[in-house]
Amino acid sequence: MPLSRKVTAEFLGTLWLVLGGCGSAVLATAYPTLGIGFAGVSLAFGLTVLTAAYALGHISGGHFNPAVSLGLWAGKRFPASELLPYIIAQLLGAIAAAGILYLIANGKEGFDLAASGLASNGYGDHSPGKYTVLAAFIAEVVLTFFFLIVILGSTNKNAPAGFAPIAIGLCLTLIHLISIPVTNTSVNPARSTGPALVVMFGGASWAVGQLWLFWIAPILGALLAGFVHLWLSGEDVGATPPPPPVAEKAAENN
Repeated sequence: MPLSRKVTAEFLGTLWLVLGGCGSAVLATAYPTLGIGFAGVSLAFGLTVLTAAYALGHISGGHFNPAVSLGLWAGKRFPASELLPYIIAQLLGAIAAAGILYLIANGKEGFDLAASGLASNGYGDHSPGKYTVLAAFIAEVVLTFFFLIVILGSTNKNAPAGFAPIAIGLCLTLIHLISIPVTNTSVNPARSTGPALVVMFGGASWAVGQLWLFWIAPILGALLAGFVHLWLSGEDVGATPPPPPVAEKAAENN
């Protein structure tokens, strides 16, 4: 599959994830008398990744998240040469989604971009439950770790075929049910970056100021999961060595 098609799929998948997840939080969480609440937002995030994985996973692998790409690289499932293009595409998709969400939300009279926050992630005063930076960091590391463990395990060649998106979508739903009160749930640096950048143009810079945590913690958790799963699964031992270069084969034949 050409890299151009892969990164386009990552752009679209990340756009869908952020638009669906953050959109449900901004537009539908507390809609008068019929809001979907935290449980609804959690399900929305799970459904976006599930549907996008089935729709686009066969093209790009369905990462839609820089931490996932890095975790798969650590687990020897993804080449380092494609990391930067994937991450750029994911970031652009998240920014585009946040921009679209702003255009929709701004169609309601009295909408305030800075006050809304577009479901940005935060800690301390910007945590929904006022959790400390340490609590937020631990939550993001641990939950991203288990997210990658589920991804790596469900996509293993020995796992039942065709069910990985369901396991991954349900895992992301569970993660949100746990951590929306703590950080608004990131486990995805792109998902955090898109809303933070758009909100900054509305005059609120706090989300960008706290963005460091939502890059470092998810990436740390994902890398740890990649290395741990590689050891657990035994995929780091007994692997078939790569074939020798063509020139070396020719020399052997002579």
